[in-house]
Amino acid sequence: MNLRDLRYLVAVAEHRHFGRAAEACFVSQPTLSTQLKKLEETLGVKLIERTNRQVMLSPAGEMIVEQAQKVLSEVDLLVSMAEQHKDPLGGDFKLGVIPTVAPYLLPKILRPIRKQFPNLRLQLVEAQTAQLTRMLKLGELDALLLALPLQEENIRELAIYEEPFYFAAAKSHPKAGLKSIAAEDLAEEEVLLLEDGHCLRDQALEVCNRHHAVENANFRATSLETLRQMVSAEVGITLMPKLAIQGRPGPVKYIPFRGDPPHRVIGLCWRNTSTRLSLLTGLGEMLERVAKEELAT
Repeated sequence: MNLRDLRYLVAVAEHRHFGRAAEACFVSQPTLSTQLKKLEETLGVKLIERTNRQVMLSPAGEMIVEQAQKVLSEVDLLVSMAEQHKDPLGGDFKLGVIPTVAPYLLPKILRPIRKQFPNLRLQLVEAQTAQLTRMLKLGELDALLLALPLQEENIRELAIYEEPFYFAAAKSHPKAGLKSIAAEDLAEEEVLLLEDGHCLRDQALEVCNRHHAVENANFRATSLETLRQMVSAEVGITLMPKLAIQGRPGPVKYIPFRGDPPHRVIGLCWRNTSTRLSLLTGLGEMLERVAKEELAT
């Protein structure tokens, strides 16, 4: 038995598919299948129930996968501790970012990160909050950049910046000529939102409910870019975070809210047991500085 075989088993448990698990582990499917059969022989129990339609874990497999995840998490922690001792601000660092932040903030921060942390090998994963949180807990990611609050046990949160929402409408919309808008003006507007799973959907829906806007139930977007196109097609209006509208001339008009605008808080999250506090603190300070500069423009 070795750590590689445990990673194969955990990958199969996650993907419930040998081909996708093999792809995630960067090996061929026959190699992965062979190693898992050897693992079953070593342990003397059947771990995986194989059928033509699906892959399921046996009861023993479920328990062993749970323990394997703990083992792999502890091994990753051990490696991280060793790397931190050698270079507290270097080594591998896996950062998860939600899709409504990644395309708009990452291009602004990658160069400053390379400059401030030249020995850091940054690996990025873009996914929705639930998947990123699970990966963080399993030790597959070192930190997350997402909307707060997360409010998960044993996860520390550090607020980085507040990002205001803008009223986004086609230029033909009756309110498109306004220089600013009140939150109360959302009343009876037909609002386009992201699909379930995006935290931005929940935040925007809360604002809409509070001010009596109506969700367009016939359409839910997979991305902010899809929302932008649907707004330009005069299907409805939406709420767009500020970093997603910069440098975006075109058929959509972005109008700021007056007074205390609706907004979201973006922050950095990591496990309480993380051994990379000096790096996380420095990264948080750098992110705050860059975001503040971008939001001021």
